Amino acid sequence: MTLAILVSVFIVTMAMGIPIAFVFGVGSIIYFIFISDIPITMIGQQLYNGVDSFVLLAIPFFILAGQLMNRTGITKDLVDFVQVLVGRLPGALAQVNIVVSILFAGLTGAAVADTAAIGSILIPAMKKEGYSASYSAAVTTASSIIGPIIPPSIIMVIYGTITGESIGALFMAGFVPGVLIGLGLMILALFFAIKDKHPRRTEPVSRAEIFKRTKAAIIGLIMPIIILGGIISGKFTATEAASLACMYAFLVGIVIYRSLSIKDILDSLLECAVVSSVILLIISTAKLFGMVLTIEQIPGQIAEIMLSITENKIMFLLLVNLFLLFMGMIMETGANIILLAPILLPLAIKYGVNPLHFALIMIVNVNIGLTTPPLGVCLFTAAPIAKTSYESIALKVMPFVAMEILVLMVITYVPEIVLIVPRLTGFL
Repeated sequence: MTLAILVSVFIVTMAMGIPIAFVFGVGSIIYFIFISDIPITMIGQQLYNGVDSFVLLAIPFFILAGQLMNRTGITKDLVDFVQVLVGRLPGALAQVNIVVSILFAGLTGAAVADTAAIGSILIPAMKKEGYSASYSAAVTTASSIIGPIIPPSIIMVIYGTITGESIGALFMAGFVPGVLIGLGLMILALFFAIKDKHPRRTEPVSRAEIFKRTKAAIIGLIMPIIILGGIISGKFTATEAASLACMYAFLVGIVIYRSLSIKDILDSLLECAVVSSVILLIISTAKLFGMVLTIEQIPGQIAEIMLSITENKIMFLLLVNLFLLFMGMIMETGANIILLAPILLPLAIKYGVNPLHFALIMIVNVNIGLTTPPLGVCLFTAAPIAKTSYESIALKVMPFVAMEILVLMVITYVPEIVLIVPRLTGFL
């Protein structure tokens, strides 16, 4: 009965368009007031406990570092550098778009930020070279999900906080899956380039120009090296790495590029405050909602249902993938991780799935949701940049989503793809 009430409240509030943080909050408050005998003073305590974590400080620091780097001009330098690498392939700018997303992943850790930063440069450039607006936006949105998979990653910080998984291990585990997704998208872009005769650069680039572009790009590429090098060596935590990333981004913008104005810094701080507060509010209310689920033993009930359906590990992983792909279509990535990871992770362990492997399955799944209707946050971000409709982008992005799902299946059933780098770096 309680489960039916909670599910009903959840569905009704989401259908009304209420933000997910308040969806969690409303369901929890109704439970404490009308169903449970637990004192309502627990509400405030759990809301506070949800965000009382040193690890969560990494979130605003990574967001601020990404905002500052976006405003320095490093995106353009990365684009110029990647054009040297893949600019002569068929469909050159589509290939550049994807490779820049792989490199840019080490700067922001957020897909929407990648869509906005890379899209604002490459979507107009692609349209100018003859690519359709919808295809240009589709490539940008599809490749932007690489950002939260290759470290550093805000969603990995959230997952590690919720489940207790090592954030350093999560960062290491994301490398190969992220690169595989990028390669898959490049193969598909190559297919469309040959099929639709997309343009490519034919003239060679001089050695002097290659050196100039490489030198400019190195400044931005040093940041992920600092972050990951420090975490792997054990010199500092993810939170300390994020604060160092902020300092580096600030110094690059002020001293090297000299492009950060006072307005840029204030705008970055404001955007950081807004985005961080949204994420932390979701975490806080989800913690309260998670307490309700635990009290009612709902995770155990779900486990029993799943075990009654199948005892086969392969079938379990397939069902989980289908479920998470669906949830990614209707709910924000952070909310999915916060709500579902504590439920699904213990179940996965019962089936003999490595916890770190399962973490990447979840993270890749919910990030694919950023490019799928009806939620598709990255699609909404790219539409005004491309000056085209959300629906046209959603249609063009489907082949790329299919490729991402194919890579997801490979990751799911070949665990070593996820685990090899954590093993080599001593996290496993």
